[in-house]
Amino acid sequence: MPRPVTLFTGQWADLPFSEMAQMTKDFGYDGIELACWGDHFDVQKANAEDNYCQQKREALDQLGLQCHAISAHLAGQAVLDNIDERHQAILPDYVWGDGDPAGVNARAAEELMATARAAQKFNVDVVNGFTGSSIWHLLYSFPPVPESMLTAGFDLLAERFNPILDVFGECGVKFALEVHPTEIAFDIHTARRALEALDNRPEFGFNFDPSHLIWQGIDPVQFIREFPDRIYHVHIKDASVTLDGRSGINCSHLNFGDPRRGWDFRSPGRGDVNFEEIIRALNVIDYQGPLSIEWEDSGMERTFGAREACEFTKKLDFAPSGRAFDSAFDEGA
Repeated sequence: MPRPVTLFTGQWADLPFSEMAQMTKDFGYDGIELACWGDHFDVQKANAEDNYCQQKREALDQLGLQCHAISAHLAGQAVLDNIDERHQAILPDYVWGDGDPAGVNARAAEELMATARAAQKFNVDVVNGFTGSSIWHLLYSFPPVPESMLTAGFDLLAERFNPILDVFGECGVKFALEVHPTEIAFDIHTARRALEALDNRPEFGFNFDPSHLIWQGIDPVQFIREFPDRIYHVHIKDASVTLDGRSGINCSHLNFGDPRRGWDFRSPGRGDVNFEEIIRALNVIDYQGPLSIEWEDSGMERTFGAREACEFTKKLDFAPSGRAFDSAFDEGA
């Protein structure tokens, strides 16, 4: 049976839930991955109101839409980050509060715990999200970065996320980190170090998104092979490296969509990601969860792109064989 193809609503949070759900159905998707911002999924209401989750689920059921995950990227970013004025734009007022960094970090952690409880009530077993990072700014080692500073960053992950993951465990929900620049894990080596910092506890795994690996020069298939039992969710998202002799891979402080950048996101199938090999690798690890499209392409109209991406992904997916192609020779003999 094909894996369900779903649409992540994070880039559509300007639209109300009802309109977004109907568009998702009209685009041809099997389901939806609800962002915990805008009005798509309100964590506080889910926990406070007895019928909130039921009403959301009934609305999706009426459209024939599945929902396997909710996503808390924005609150998660503030758990480990060094907080500054940028965070106010992505956080709800009750998490931002007075903006005191320690208070923001603590309230963001509380919000992730609340998200686990809301996911349990909504009957989904994966929350995708970010962790933030207190050491991302140390990426380029000059002035030279002592190992003790990096160790402190992963120790902080353990200190702040173990209590969060305790709640996830109580709720029977997994936290799937989207490995991504500005997070504590942004490639294969840092993902392994994050797991080790958390004693490889099963509540913590990954939302596999190849777009954030490909422009770094990392083969996304190698990530799947490295963490076969930790791929809890999959995003279908593409990116293209556009180095032209003038641009750099660090993108020169140029925003997404600027043609001078050294790389940018693309609609699935229109960038550098080899999705054929990704599907084969997912088959090897027996991943049966959704293929959730996170659609980002500054150069394409989004409703056209979302519809095309759905068609692309449904055509792309296939089940493994279950038998060797040449087994017929033995049977014939």
